[in-house]
Formats: sequence, structure tokens, C-alpha cells
Amino acid sequence: MGGSGGGSYRQWRSESLKDAVRQDANIAATQFESKLADLLSDLLATYNSRDADLVRRRLDAAKSALQDELETTLDQLLGGSVAKRTYVDGLSDVDSLLVVNGSRFEESSPPSILARMERILRERLPKEIDIGHGDMAVTLTYPDGMSVQLLPAIRTEQGLNVPAAGKSGWSEINPERFREALTRRNEECAGKLVPTIKLAKAVIGLIPEQYRLTGYHVESLAIAAFAGYEGTKTSASMLPYFFERAKELVRSPIKDRTGQSIHVDEYLGPENSDVRRTTSHLLGQLAKRMRNASAAQSKDQWQSLFFADD
Repeated sequence: MGGSGGGSYRQWRSESLKDAVRQDANIAATQFESKLADLLSDLLATYNSRDADLVRRRLDAAKSALQDELETTLDQLLGGSVAKRTYVDGLSDVDSLLVVNGSRFEESSPPSILARMERILRERLPKEIDIGHGDMAVTLTYPDGMSVQLLPAIRTEQGLNVPAAGKSGWSEINPERFREALTRRNEECAGKLVPTIKLAKAVIGLIPEQYRLTGYHVESLAIAAFAGYEGTKTSASMLPYFFERAKELVRSPIKDRTGQSIHVDEYLGPENSDVRRTTSHLLGQLAKRMRNASAAQSKDQWQSLFFADD
């Protein structure tokens, strides 16, 4: 009986230790998830920290300077930009979509319109504002670090066209249908998709520029990636999921089903192009880093994804 009793004690003791280890692991995981949620929340607060009234006043000043050139404007389509970016992210990050007056633009190519907008704004706005343009938009950067982005558009019989990413032509857009598609998917994800997209853009902003996805492309990928999503609806869970899905989706041109361009990622070339394969690899590496950071319960590893090395 003594042997039997000892065996029962050892078994009980072993199970108790396993239970204690599991409880400690669960507590540690819960604590890490809380810290990670706080980190992502702090990052989002930074990206969203824009004075809406000040943005409005600055937009009004810019539009007033350009008023003779414009037909109409559509402001803050989906909530404004991530603070202090140096590249254009796409429709949801545009502060104002400016529909230019076609009769005033004899040469209506995107480069010529952007150059003319920049020249007029330089002449009519205070000199301390840094004004420049890329392939898609004019960016005004103010002494306090705020950037405001102005995207020109022209009206056609089919709708609106905006400068195409990575080339000198135009892409057809339908802002309202795009907003509806993104809003619907965001609602399906308990309101966590838009914050996840903002965080994803911040991470993508640090990869080499030639492989950096445009914001409009990221948004379109997110709409596709989270169709029927049944995972945990937190940014900590959705971020690595996005990058894992994007790794696969980016290999082929993604069709835009919101009434805009047939493909939103023509700048990456045809299916399985070299740039698509490299971009896919980079997105996969980011997903892996996120999974590893969570497995190691390392807040520092997660934070390193959002900041460039000095």
C-alpha cells in the first residue's frame, strides 16, 4: 500500500507542478498581451495625433490659394494621414482630393498638374511651409512637423481619375464605393481593421522604397485579406495575419472590386515578377518577426518593427 500511495503522491505532485507551470505561463502571456496592446495603442495615438481644426484651417488656406484652378474638393476622405509620413499612402490617407478645372490645364498629365499646383502654392503660401510633390500628390510640411497631402483629380465621363502610383498616367477611382467597402470590412472586424491598416503602413514605411506598397494597395489587400476573418479581433493578432495573407496575395495583381482601377498594383509588374517575389519575401519576414516577438513575449522586438535603426 505504501508503494501505491507513493505513486499517487508523485502523480499528484507532477500534475500540480504542470498546473502551476501552465498557470504561470497563462499569467505571463496575459501580461504580455496587455503590454503589447498598450504599445500598439500608444503607437496609434502617435499616428492619429493631428489637430483636426488646424488641419482644416491649413486645408482651407491651400484651397484658397488654388481656388481658380479647382472645380471642387473632397476633404479627408477616410480620416487623414499617419503623422509625419514622407510618402503618399492612398485614398484613405488623403487630406483633400482636389478636382482640377480641366479648362485651365491645357496639358493634363499628372506631372504637369502636380508641378503647377506646387508652383502656385509656393507663390501664395507662407515661405516657412515646405512644399513639394511626388508621383501622386502635393505635400505641405509645416514648421511644427504636420504634413498635409493634396491629391489632384480630373473628371471624366466615367468618373474621377487620380495620378497612378509609380507611373505618369491616371487611375480611375470611386471614393465613395471605396470608403463603403473599407467601412464594411472594418465593421466586420469589430472596428479593428482601420487601426491595423495604420500600423501595417507604419511598418511597411520602413522597408526599402522599391518594395514599399502604396497605401491604397495596402488598403485593398486588407479588404481582401480579412474577408470572412474569424480570428481574434485585436491589432496584435490581425497584424501578423495581414502580413501572412499579403505575402500570398501580393504575388498576383489584385483586382479592385470597388469600381476603380482593374488592378491597384500595376507598379509591381505582372504575376510573379521579380519585384513581387521580393516584396512577398519581405512581407513574410515581417510576419515571422511578429510571430517570433509574440512567442518570445518581447515588447522590444515588437517595438523594433516600427522604428528604423539609428
